[in-house]
Amino acid sequence: LLARGVQHTAVRQAHRKHEPDFHDKYGNLVLLGGAAVFTAVWGYVFTQTGIEWGLSPVGRITPKEWRE
Repeated sequence: LLARGVQHTAVRQAHRKHEPDFHDKYGNLVLLGGAAVFTAVWGYVFTQTGIEWGLSPVGRITPKEWRE
């Protein structure tokens, strides 16, 4: 009896029209907004903060004189 009730509910829900939820309505807009904020923040970090991005020590480290 219980399994028949579950089947009946599943069939009834399958025939119902799909109502758009939040993600259907605003998903692409939220994705584009997040991409814009991400790009703006990292654009600022790369251009304005003065971080030196050269990570290679070649040419910056000079050897000390050897003492015996």
